[in-house]
Amino acid sequence: MAEIRSYPFVRHFRADASSHILYFRRGRLRASGRGLAFWFLPLSSSIAEVPVDQREQAFLFHGRSADFQDVTAQGALTYRIENPEAVAEAVDFTIDLRRGAYLRDPLEKLSSTLANLAQRHAWDYIAGTPVRKVLAEGQAQIRERIEHALLGDARLKAMGLAVLSVAVLSVKPTPDTERAIEAPVRERILQEADEAAFARRAMAVEKERAIQENELQNRIEIAKRNEQLIAQEGQNERRKATERTEAARISAEGEAERSRILGLAQADELRAVEGAKVALEKARIAVYESLAPQIVLALAAQQVAGKLERITIEHLNVSPDLLASMVTSLVGATTRKLEEPRSP
Repeated sequence: MAEIRSYPFVRHFRADASSHILYFRRGRLRASGRGLAFWFLPLSSSIAEVPVDQREQAFLFHGRSADFQDVTAQGALTYRIENPEAVAEAVDFTIDLRRGAYLRDPLEKLSSTLANLAQRHAWDYIAGTPVRKVLAEGQAQIRERIEHALLGDARLKAMGLAVLSVAVLSVKPTPDTERAIEAPVRERILQEADEAAFARRAMAVEKERAIQENELQNRIEIAKRNEQLIAQEGQNERRKATERTEAARISAEGEAERSRILGLAQADELRAVEGAKVALEKARIAVYESLAPQIVLALAAQQVAGKLERITIEHLNVSPDLLASMVTSLVGATTRKLEEPRSP
């Protein structure tokens, strides 16, 4: 707002840069511009202050859709005064020369004008559209219709107003209508949630079944591996037993062969020794055969005497019968020796 200072017979006016000032003196425009400061006489002066900064106007209105349902639209539009002198001609922006306040409420009038225009174009759309479509597409459609209508409105251009933007914040039905519309959607959402829960449970059951089946397959595989391991161990044990038996057989055969060879060697050695003894005995007998009986008897006596050296004989009884048999045997042997023909 402007600042007015009072002095005797005169006053000083100073405005902000965002305000366009129209200074009239005695019915004539003396000054027009933004952020003016000047002295004036209150009895012959009139001042209008038009704000030229951007302004935002909220709107809230009700309408009835094509299917007779009440709908509430809420939004805001941004506007700016481009031609302050034209707006001042359409709306009274005169200020009190003592306090600097508006004598009337020009900004409220502008806001009401813009809100009525926006509401009229929004009603045209809502009245011809079912409530479900309004709720689904209403925000964008209402914004586009209001913005297009206000930008092309000749009355606003003549007044020097420019609408910069329009925003529709919400489009809502009555609470009962909203609950009725939401009920099928809520039921569908709940049904989808139940189906998702059922699917999640089914998936969990399927995963549990797959886990149990996997565990069962693992147990079966482990049992098969154990069976193969037991069979392999049995086969290994049988092979070890066979190898041990074969080794024992080979060892026994080798031992038998060694024994046989040793026995043959010992037999050959024994035969050789015995043969030598027999040959020696035969040679001795042949020598004895070539000797006279007296010599043989003497040798026998010598042999007996040699043995008697090692044997202690305390008593020797020679009976006549023993002596007679000895003599008879000796005579018989001598006689046979003598009767044998001599070789020429």
